[in-house]
Amino acid sequence: MSSFKRYVLLAVIFSSVYSVWASVTHYSIPEEMKEGSVVANLATDLSLDVKSLGKRKMRLDLIANKKYLDVNKETGELYVVEKIDREYLCTKTLTVCYLKMEVILENPLRIFNIELEILDINDNAPQFRRDAIHLDISESTPTGERFSLSNAVDPDVGSNSVKTYHLSESEQFTIEVQTGRDGSKFADLILKQTLDREKQAVHNLILTAVDGGTPARSGTASVIVHVLDTNDNPPIFDQSIYNVKIMENSPIGSLVIDLNATDLDEGLNSDISYSYSLYTSEKTQETFNLNPATGEITVKGMLNYEHFRIYDMEVIAADKGATSLTGQCTIKILVEDMNDNHPEISIKSFQSPVTENIELDTVIAVVSVSDKDSGDNGIVDLHIPDNMPFKLRESSDNYYELVVSEPLDREKVPEYDITFTVTDRGSPPLSDNETMTLELLDVNDNVPQFPQSFYTIRVMENNAPGALLSSLTAFDPDLHENQYLVYFIIEREIANTSMSMLFSINPENGNLYALKTFDYEIEKEFLFHIEARDSGSPPLSSNVTVHIIIVDQNDNAPVIVSPWRAQGSVVEEKIPRSTDKGSLIAKVIALDTDSVHNSRITYQFLQVTDATLFSLDQYNGEIRTMRMFSYRDPRHQRLVVVAKDNGEPALSATVTISLTTMETAVKAYSDMTEEPLEYDIFSDINLYLVIGLGSVSFLLLITILVTIVIKCQKPKPSKAAPPSRNSVISERNSTIADSTLVSNDAYWYSLFLAETRKGKLVVRQPLPKGSRYIVSSIPRGTGLTDTSDSAASTLQASTTSSSSST
Repeated sequence: MSSFKRYVLLAVIFSSVYSVWASVTHYSIPEEMKEGSVVANLATDLSLDVKSLGKRKMRLDLIANKKYLDVNKETGELYVVEKIDREYLCTKTLTVCYLKMEVILENPLRIFNIELEILDINDNAPQFRRDAIHLDISESTPTGERFSLSNAVDPDVGSNSVKTYHLSESEQFTIEVQTGRDGSKFADLILKQTLDREKQAVHNLILTAVDGGTPARSGTASVIVHVLDTNDNPPIFDQSIYNVKIMENSPIGSLVIDLNATDLDEGLNSDISYSYSLYTSEKTQETFNLNPATGEITVKGMLNYEHFRIYDMEVIAADKGATSLTGQCTIKILVEDMNDNHPEISIKSFQSPVTENIELDTVIAVVSVSDKDSGDNGIVDLHIPDNMPFKLRESSDNYYELVVSEPLDREKVPEYDITFTVTDRGSPPLSDNETMTLELLDVNDNVPQFPQSFYTIRVMENNAPGALLSSLTAFDPDLHENQYLVYFIIEREIANTSMSMLFSINPENGNLYALKTFDYEIEKEFLFHIEARDSGSPPLSSNVTVHIIIVDQNDNAPVIVSPWRAQGSVVEEKIPRSTDKGSLIAKVIALDTDSVHNSRITYQFLQVTDATLFSLDQYNGEIRTMRMFSYRDPRHQRLVVVAKDNGEPALSATVTISLTTMETAVKAYSDMTEEPLEYDIFSDINLYLVIGLGSVSFLLLITILVTIVIKCQKPKPSKAAPPSRNSVISERNSTIADSTLVSNDAYWYSLFLAETRKGKLVVRQPLPKGSRYIVSSIPRGTGLTDTSDSAASTLQASTTSSSSST
């Protein structure tokens, strides 16, 4: 800022002196001043009244394309509106740069001439016309040679222009700075050291131009020196002596060797041609061909090891430079004997077929080999594939035996194609082969195999006799008679019944048939074995377990056992008319001999006199009152209950219950007062019941004692053998003749189920051990069977005559 004030002060002094002569006001400012910077106060310098500048319409007229300056009409100050670039405003040829302007005022009109000198600052760096300077210099150029380089240009003037040049470090080059007539600076490139293109073909240098400003600015350019080649290197082969081997009878045109000579020069100086020297014999030149362009040596004539074994030759490589340079090498070609005879193989003995159980180390074949060649070409090797259960064993010179090394299995591999391969040790080796087929004979060494070890077959009861149940087929991998299978059921008796009486199997295909109709209520399952036996010698066999499960059908209707009534009769029941609400009137109990699913019973009213009076539990069959009887209800009520099972289709049974209500005598009191009645334990009715119960108990005790005495006097029956695990479960049920059950006790019916149509008596739940029950109309020798699952419950039955009484 101090320098700027100095510039303005000098300009004002100079302007005062000059105005006397030309009336021009001079100012000096540096370029690139900031916008708004004040140059001078025109009002003061031109002796103008600041207050009248606005009225006189003071304005500034610049003789330029842009409005760089303007006048503040309030203060009279001349200030910078836009930065001034001296290099843009004035050309480099002008050492002094002026910006001329006029200050115009009106009332009265006055015009003041003003010259503003723009002083240069170092705001531009030197710059080369091209970023890269390319020079081509021959490698034979002597040292001290000069090469002109492009000079740098700096738009600034005076001391801010280019002052000197610098070159990057180089062993081969340096520079010398020169000054032109116009004072400009330029540099010459000087070669300090001889160039060698084969060592370094291109030299990359950096030329830097520096101006004289403060601080100094610089610019750079790349100097790329390309070294031009001269023919100063001869061709050189990879080797000076080559030893080459080639087989006799090699075809015409076969490559013997590909010679390669290199020349470090470039262009024509590196182009090489190949030729035989004068020392190469005509025989060699007639036998081998040399390609002059590529250096390949190929077979030109027939090679015969017996006629000519070694060929010597000398090859020259020459470049195509102005002064040709040459190089040479020596080649020795050795002709090798060719393995041109194939080995031979001869099968002296071969045994086929053989049984699959042949012993190990058994000789299968005897083979001899030979080869007419000599040396390594006449040595032969014999081998067979590795993945075979055989091996070769040398018995004598060139004789081999083929023996069994691993067990044979016809079921895995029925035959072997054995390939004998003989190979000599020549280069390349020759070989021959012979293939023989060894067939294996079957022996019965495989047992029949069923797909499963256990078969579970479900059979619906009431099946038709002769129905196909399943097909049980086994497989035997043997052949012929060793493969033919026969099926049969392994006989065993269960409850004096043979399995062959219940089932039949086709001996040829294993089809299993049922010979009878099965009843789930009698027979629930069977367990037996089926055997498959082949026809080999000796025969082999295996068996499989068959589990037959009889599946239940809903073929038994429910039987109502409580309340008991004669066939087709109506159950008569009497109840007091004063029965309370919810009292148990009767309980219907029905039994179904089918399986659990089909025997699930539900109870429903089929007919009821008054639906509002009675309720029926559909699961336990209990009939209870829904309200108390009224005087309007009839004395006789008829209930028809149906018991229905859960089968498809469902079967059912019905019972008709006739209820009669009885009036109870109630003592009347005249005063109509209600008094609580005392309950007399020893009333007339209770007394009769106690006497009756005691009599029945006494008679029952006498009967039991008599029965025990009769039982103890009889010899003990022999204990029957326990049934086999494979016995039919349903055979534990004993059948009885058609009988009529005397007692109508509901408790008795909860213990036993009598099927009068089938003549069966079935125990429904575990009975106390040692208890006895007497049933009328049972034929002599018939026992009762306990069908409960409790092992501790044992039912002992008494044998009575047909005339025995309850």
